[in-house]
Amino acid sequence: MDFIIQAVVTAVQQLYHVQIEAGDISLQETRKEFEGQVTVVTFPFTRFSRKSPEQTGQEIGAYLQQQLPEVAAYNVIKGFLNISLSDGYWLGKLTNEILHADYTQLPPNGKRVMVEYSSPNTNKPLHLGHVRNNLLGYSVAEILKASGYEVIKANLVNDRGIHICKSMLAWQKWGNGESPKSTNEKGDHLVGKYYVLFDKEYKQEIEALKAQGQPEEEAKKNAPLIKQAQQMLQQWEAGKPEIIELWSRMNGWVYEGFEETYKKLGVSFDKYYYESNTYLLGKDIIQEGLEKGVLFQKEDGSVWIDLTADGLDQKLVLRADGTSVYITQDLGTAQLKYDDYRMDESVYVVGNEQDYHFKVLFLILNKLGKSWAKGLYHLSYGMVDLPSGKMKSREGTVVDADDLIADMESTAKQHTEQLGKIDVFNENEKLQLYHTIGMGALKYFLLKVEPKKRLLFNPEESIDFQGHTGPFIQYTHARIKSVLRKANADFNRASSVSSIAATERDLIVLLSKYAETVKQAASIYSPAIIANYAYELAKAYNKFYHENSILQADTEEQKHLRLQLSAATARLIAQSLKLMGIEAPERM
Repeated sequence: MDFIIQAVVTAVQQLYHVQIEAGDISLQETRKEFEGQVTVVTFPFTRFSRKSPEQTGQEIGAYLQQQLPEVAAYNVIKGFLNISLSDGYWLGKLTNEILHADYTQLPPNGKRVMVEYSSPNTNKPLHLGHVRNNLLGYSVAEILKASGYEVIKANLVNDRGIHICKSMLAWQKWGNGESPKSTNEKGDHLVGKYYVLFDKEYKQEIEALKAQGQPEEEAKKNAPLIKQAQQMLQQWEAGKPEIIELWSRMNGWVYEGFEETYKKLGVSFDKYYYESNTYLLGKDIIQEGLEKGVLFQKEDGSVWIDLTADGLDQKLVLRADGTSVYITQDLGTAQLKYDDYRMDESVYVVGNEQDYHFKVLFLILNKLGKSWAKGLYHLSYGMVDLPSGKMKSREGTVVDADDLIADMESTAKQHTEQLGKIDVFNENEKLQLYHTIGMGALKYFLLKVEPKKRLLFNPEESIDFQGHTGPFIQYTHARIKSVLRKANADFNRASSVSSIAATERDLIVLLSKYAETVKQAASIYSPAIIANYAYELAKAYNKFYHENSILQADTEEQKHLRLQLSAATARLIAQSLKLMGIEAPERM
């Protein structure tokens, strides 16, 4: 809308004999309850006009309408000048821009960004919380890619530690040598089963010690199982061959299971980092911090940073015995990632229970003078709740990702069969459609909410074909594709119509906002902006579809325009869904 800004600059100069800059003008999208598409805020100009905001708006509006053929009408509400652009302007926008633009990727911006997401533990399968993490990370990566970034999708796997040893020890004790092959069970599920079993047996040991008179905290430390798990971790860190072999074998089972789930979810990674390779990193950075005086050492030899001046507290960064804490290895891994890729930005997709940790991590790196630390960002997201309450993986009460996907496919099948429009599909096509709709429902439900918000996942609500859902948007895309198949038209030539209906104009206005919407979503790492854009576009198309005959339009030129609008809408719905990792079906 630069031409309106320039015209307002000229209007103020001509009407009030004052030279202003383009940056002094505030343009807004006109609110839905008022006529118009663009709004100029007139309050700043009253000091030049020495008139009320309404009078000033009337004078500038009249000038714009006289000087610009694109301005069809205007109205003034208090200090807001609402401008209605002409049908010719919007038809030109459709013909010259929307129909020919390549929206798959905006021009490269020369910047590189890493998006780290998933970060699973290799002692259990992925669950509903992981699903939100994976879908959010993948979508943010796709949005950044579409807005011109070079993107690296990274996965830091938590493949070591006491929690891994718990599964290993339980399998060693009670597994009888079973494997995914011998049990016909996914590897991550098999290993997760032993993690739950460890917790069950551990709790029994604690209760037995408490019955002998030990306080609970003491009983937790003295239980034989936890001592054996700690010993196993020490043996792993010492490189004991049989422990390393067992660790490698069981992790291998888990990775195969993860890959199967990732494939179902439709997410992927360019780079894997493993905690087993990074947990010793960071000690050089600790030494650097001591030398720079950013960190300090206590009498017992432990190393700390004092962040009280920053409104935080003192933070341990290295134990007295010289062993790492989580922040140590995260400092080292941050440096490793930057050394590997020299990215301008690095986004950590991690739940909001780690907000404080990342605040401390980024602050330390900034205080150490790491120039790249200013590009670090924690994409904090809220937990996913269920009607039944919170999930606890130790107790085996989580919603398993694979079970969730199967349930979504089953729910999609039930809803689709109720509509009764899939008789022409063969069995394989039906199964693919159920997966596409089920995953579309799940992904859209989890992504349409701003990441920071906690949400309650409701499978039934997510799959409603008429609501604010993924299937509603997918169904709109399939409906448009059906219309286009029947028309079999050439969309390349321009339409010669000179006027358009309100619903046609509203569609063009929405279509013209796609590129700006992607940029906005990328700037704040929010797939919710894309999700809600896709919904508004689908809703606008359905209104257009119900109010205007397409294939039976009054004239061939009108039909041609409506088919062009339909094709452009289908393209941008599909592109918006793709940015969320959602498939746009050709038929439903």
